[in-house]
Amino acid sequence: MNSNPLLNFSGLPSFSKIKAEHVEPAIDQLLQESREQVEALLVENVEYGWENMLKPLELINEKLNRVWSPVSHMNSVVNSDELRDSYNQCLPKLSQYATEMGQNSRLYNAYKAVSESEEFKTFNDAQRKIVQNALRDFHLSGVDLPENEKKRFKEIQKRLSELTSQFDQNVLDATQGWYKSIDDESLLSGLPETVRNLAKQAAEEKQQEGWVLTLDFPCYYPTMLYADDAKLREEMYTAYATRASDVGANAGKWDNSKIMDEIIALRHESATLLGFNNFVEKSLAKKMAKDANQVFEFLESLVSKSLPEAKREFEELKEYASENFSVSELNAWDVPYYSEKLRQHQYAISQEMLKPYFSEESVLSGLFEVVNRLYGISISQKHDVDVWHKDVRFYEIVDSDNKIRGQFFLDLYARANKRGGAWMDECLSRMKIDEISQVPVAYLTCNFSPPIGEEPALFTHNEVNTLFHEFGHGLHHMLTKVDYPSVAGISGVPWDAVELPSQFLENWCWEKEALDGMALHYKTQEKLPDELYDKMIAAKNFQSGMQMVRQLEFALFDIKIHMQYSKEKGAQIYSILKQVRDDVAVFQPPEFNRFAHGFSHIFAGGYAAGYYSYKWAEVLSADAYSRFEEDGIFNAETGAAFLNNILERGGSYEPMDLFIKFRGREPNIDALLRHSGIAA
Repeated sequence: MNSNPLLNFSGLPSFSKIKAEHVEPAIDQLLQESREQVEALLVENVEYGWENMLKPLELINEKLNRVWSPVSHMNSVVNSDELRDSYNQCLPKLSQYATEMGQNSRLYNAYKAVSESEEFKTFNDAQRKIVQNALRDFHLSGVDLPENEKKRFKEIQKRLSELTSQFDQNVLDATQGWYKSIDDESLLSGLPETVRNLAKQAAEEKQQEGWVLTLDFPCYYPTMLYADDAKLREEMYTAYATRASDVGANAGKWDNSKIMDEIIALRHESATLLGFNNFVEKSLAKKMAKDANQVFEFLESLVSKSLPEAKREFEELKEYASENFSVSELNAWDVPYYSEKLRQHQYAISQEMLKPYFSEESVLSGLFEVVNRLYGISISQKHDVDVWHKDVRFYEIVDSDNKIRGQFFLDLYARANKRGGAWMDECLSRMKIDEISQVPVAYLTCNFSPPIGEEPALFTHNEVNTLFHEFGHGLHHMLTKVDYPSVAGISGVPWDAVELPSQFLENWCWEKEALDGMALHYKTQEKLPDELYDKMIAAKNFQSGMQMVRQLEFALFDIKIHMQYSKEKGAQIYSILKQVRDDVAVFQPPEFNRFAHGFSHIFAGGYAAGYYSYKWAEVLSADAYSRFEEDGIFNAETGAAFLNNILERGGSYEPMDLFIKFRGREPNIDALLRHSGIAA
C-alpha cells in the first residue's frame, strides 16, 4: 500500500500517478484506520477535551478528505469508466462511515461532555463552533433514534449517495452522448467565427469533415443566441432540454426519471425519521434562514417586485419579433435568438463584440490586480506541478507580509469527459495544529471555449463574471485564518451564506476602473473603448426581470417538491413545476421539456431545498458591495474590513453576525433590486 499515491500525505496530490485501481484500497485502508482510531480515543479516555478527542478527530477527518478530494475531483474533470466504477464503489462506504460516526452515541456523549466542561469555557471561537456544529450534526444524523430507525436512516443515506452520483453521471453521459455533424456551411448562418472554429475543431477531434455542434455550453449557448436556422436551434434545444430523460433523441438511455422520484422520497423519509415534517425543515436546520415561511416570504417578495418587469420585457420581445421578423409566436428556441437581436437593436452590443477584449491572459492579470488592490495579496503562477490535464495551471497567493496564504489549480476549458458548469472545490484545507501547518489549496473549474489554433482563449463577459464568481469562492477558502479544517474557509458556512463572497466579487467585472486593467484587445492591447463600455453598462440589466423570475422559478420549484412530497402522491415533479411556472414564468416551455432531469444543483449537488440560497446570498453580496460604492470600489480600509470580517473568519461565526460586523447593520433587499434595475 505504500506505493499507493493516494496514501502519500506530503505535498499536493500526485494526479498523474493516481489510477482507478488505487482508489478503493486507499479508502478501505483509511476507513478501517479511522474506525480504529476513533474507538481507541473513546476507550482510552474517561474525560474528554481538545487534546485527547477533538484535535485527533480533526486530523482523522482531514486525512480522509485529503484522500477523497483528488478522487472526487478527477471523477468530475477526467471521467473514465474505470475511475467512475471505483468512485461509485466507494460512495456507499463513505456514506456508511459518515452516518456511523454521526450515530455513535459514545462519540456524541464525548462531545456533549466537552461542551459542559470547564475547558470549553477556555476554547476560542472556532473551537466552540466545532463543538456546537458537531452536536447539531449528531442529531441530524439520527443519534437519538432507536436502533431499527438508525439502521434505516443509514440505509437511506447510503442509497442517496448512489442515486445522486448516478444522476450526475447520467447528465454527463447524455450531454456527451449527442452531437450534430454538419457538412453544409449555410446551416451555420449567423454563428460567430469563434463558434464555427470551435465546431471545426470538434469535428477534427472526431476525425470528421465539416463541423460538429455539441451540447457543451460554449457551443450550445451561442448556437441558441445566433444561429439563423430555426430548425437547427429547435434540434439543439430539444436535445439539450431532454437530456437524461424519457424523451428526445436518446430517450430512456440515461433516464433520470425514477432516480429523481426515489431521491425525493428518500429525502422525505430521512427527514421524517428525524422528526421533521419534510426535507425542507431538515435542510434549513443548517442554514441562515429560520424556517420555510421566511424563505417563501423572501422569494415571493422578489416575485412581486420582478414579475411585472419580466412580463413587460417579454411583451416587448414578442412585439419586436413580430414587427421586425414577422414572427407571430415565439417558441422556446426562438426566445434567446430574438432576445439577442433585440439587445443588439437597443444597445448595439453583443457578447461576441466584447470577446476580443477578454483574452485569457488579460482577464487573469486583471482579476489578480483587482484582488491585489482589495486585499493586498499577490498571485503568481508556479510551474512543474503535477496536474490532471495539460491545460491546468497552478498558482500561489502571498500576502503583504510575504506569507503564503493559499494555492489553486485553474482548469478553464470545456472538454470531453468533464462535467459541465463551473465550480470551486477544496483540495486541501487550512490546518495549523501542533507542528502541522497546511496551506489551503483550491480547485477552480470552468467550461470556457479553449484556444483555437494560434488564437488565445477569448471569453465572453458572462464567462468573465463566472470566473470572478468562482474566484470569490476560492478566496473564501484560501484566505481563511481559521486553523481547524471543519470550520476553515467555506467549511461550516451555512449554504445560504456561502455564495456571498462569490457573487460579491462579480461586481468588479462591471467597473471601468477594474476593466481598464483587464479588458484589452488581444491584438492591439487597446483598452475597451468608452463607447463599448457605455453600451455594456446600458445593456447590463437587459431582461433582468426575466432572468430574476427564472431563478425564482428554480428556487420555488426546489422548495415545493421537497415540501409537498407525500407517499400517496409521490414526488409530483412536473406537476409542481407547472404550478410554479403558472405563477411566476412569463413563458411556458414545450411539453417535452425535461428541465428537472438535468437539474444537478438539487438532485446531485448541495442545493437540495436550498436553491433559494443564490438569491438570499445575492441580497448579502449586493448590500455588502454598496459599502464599496459609498467608500470607493478600491478603498483599502473597506477591502481590509471585508477580508477580516468575512473571508478570514470561515465558518467560525454565524454569518449574520459577520455581516453586521462588516456592514454595521442587517442586510436589506434594496441594493439587489437597484443593481438589477428593478424598482425597490
